[in-house]
Amino acid sequence: MAAKLRAPGWYRSGLFLLIGVLVCAALVTAVRAAYGLSQPFEGSWDAKWQNAVLVVSLIGAPLFFLVGLGAFDYWFYWAAGGPTRPEDHSSHGARSWRDYFRVNTDHKVIGIQYVVTSFFFMLVGGLLAMLVRAELAAPGSQFVDPNAYNGLFSVHASLMIFLFIIPVFAGLANFVLPLMIGAPDMAFPRLNALSFWLLPIAGTMMTASFFAPGGSFSTGWTAYAPLSTEVPIGQLFFTIGVQFAGASSIATALNFLVTIITMRAPGMSFWRMPLLVWANFSTSLLVVIATPFVAASQFFVLLDYALGFNFFTWERGGDVLMYQHVFWFYSHPAVYIMMLPGFGIISEIISVKARKPIFGYRMMAFSLLAIVLLGFTVWAHHMFVSGMQEWIRIPMMVTTAIIAVPTGIKIFSWLATLWRGVLHLDTPMLFALGFLTMFTLGGISGVMLAMIPVTIHVSDTYFIVAHIHYVLYGGSLFTIYAGVYYWFPKMTGRMYDETLGRLHFWLTFVSFNATFAPMHLIGVEGMPRRVADYPEQFAGWNLFISLSSFILGLSTLIFVYNIVRSWRAGARAEANPWRGLTLEWQVSSPPPIFNFDRVPTVVGGPYEYGVPGAVHGIFQPAGQEAKTPQPAAVAAGESSRE
Repeated sequence: MAAKLRAPGWYRSGLFLLIGVLVCAALVTAVRAAYGLSQPFEGSWDAKWQNAVLVVSLIGAPLFFLVGLGAFDYWFYWAAGGPTRPEDHSSHGARSWRDYFRVNTDHKVIGIQYVVTSFFFMLVGGLLAMLVRAELAAPGSQFVDPNAYNGLFSVHASLMIFLFIIPVFAGLANFVLPLMIGAPDMAFPRLNALSFWLLPIAGTMMTASFFAPGGSFSTGWTAYAPLSTEVPIGQLFFTIGVQFAGASSIATALNFLVTIITMRAPGMSFWRMPLLVWANFSTSLLVVIATPFVAASQFFVLLDYALGFNFFTWERGGDVLMYQHVFWFYSHPAVYIMMLPGFGIISEIISVKARKPIFGYRMMAFSLLAIVLLGFTVWAHHMFVSGMQEWIRIPMMVTTAIIAVPTGIKIFSWLATLWRGVLHLDTPMLFALGFLTMFTLGGISGVMLAMIPVTIHVSDTYFIVAHIHYVLYGGSLFTIYAGVYYWFPKMTGRMYDETLGRLHFWLTFVSFNATFAPMHLIGVEGMPRRVADYPEQFAGWNLFISLSSFILGLSTLIFVYNIVRSWRAGARAEANPWRGLTLEWQVSSPPPIFNFDRVPTVVGGPYEYGVPGAVHGIFQPAGQEAKTPQPAAVAAGESSRE
């Protein structure tokens, strides 16, 4: 046992977590003693002391946990001036299932860790959504009080955004992107590992808020101040959890940027990069620029709540609207952080499944960058009814309408790619086509909401709920499903069950529309969102929506069953089951630990389907000069046999 406690891993992390809590308690006690405040050993467990220990522990104890897990071992050794040790790669790659439960520097292992963890929190968030819909199945109170109801939808939304959609895209890109650009790994493997382990900390923190004194945070995923500074301490589980999730996002984005810029294979210019790489390059720019703003907004709340800084107290010179401006300056770009990687996934799938080059490749890349720029000019359209200065409304309405243009370029480019293509309507392609229809509908309602009179009428109604779910479920989640099915053979070396995949799609597509389309109607009629009760006139539609949502939840279980069963016992996958041209399909399934036995050279575009003799990448045979290259597909066969 002593050896286990000394070695990095779960035993040491548990010990260090306990030590971290004790250190935080001692620190709080010392500071309170220095200021002459009450102490727990003076006769009673003072509530303020307990709250202070809880807040400091939420910040400090996870860092002790990470030290115990081994996330900082290399850096501590280096900082201590230890002699250089040869790298034995013992923490790189998965040789058994246990390697997925420790700090691992292989980008493929980290990618799977991201994806599995994100789907776990998606299931938790989905369960909370089922509880919300069960409560709303009929007017009146069913089984939770209004405050508990507020907690259910608040934690649901927070988990889905910060713990599922954003990180699952990072997980898919973590696995695929280095392979796509011909890199052996990410630029900073240890930072990549640390980025992942920040994520379950954030998710555990948000979920554990239900056990906090006074219940979970109940201010929505927006956590508007001053409400969020005047509620029970469960709010800080969100406030601090977002900081860990944001730190994970920033570190991952920096890693992607450096990897894409510096580690592309020979011959891969920016105009030979697959659009998935372009999408993650653009997303990473958004993350690095925007995420510090949501961190700042939550630091304001933390300092107001814990130390009485009065950022949002009007009588003390605070500014309530400042929070919304800072928060939405991140959170509208966050919508594109949750969309742009999906655009890249759809581009890969549609080109392969239609056997056609992407129509307007360069305009597709430029439109991604245009969305990055315009995304920072539209934040205040979320504040049309907030009481902000009236002069800013019209400019924000105009920029919100303009940002639909680069998105429209993508829609028409995908449609042009499909036109007269040889379509393979398997599960990834079905979800890609479902995305096109659902996201277009969500975009249309988004253009409607850009208009000031429409927003004033439907603000805080179920029309907004319908819109965001058509964008983030019909948009983001459909692309996530498409990407998981598309790269599942590459990630696991197994094929999924196509019949179950098609059943999953059709059940999801029909039940999704049955759940969220009626919300437009009751929203226009005035049904308020974020309220546990509603007038009798909306009872029929709400019962229908709730029953449809339960079917939608069932469809998710079909997906989980298909993935788990196929991962364990699915048919063995070929190296290139979809006949793709990009580099990840030119190695074995799953890929070798260090990706490529020989460095690939890129000699053509990634989407030259239908062009006779077109090759995207080649591998140099061992012992031969570059003047006699070998097609990548041949090397893939060798790699598979090896």
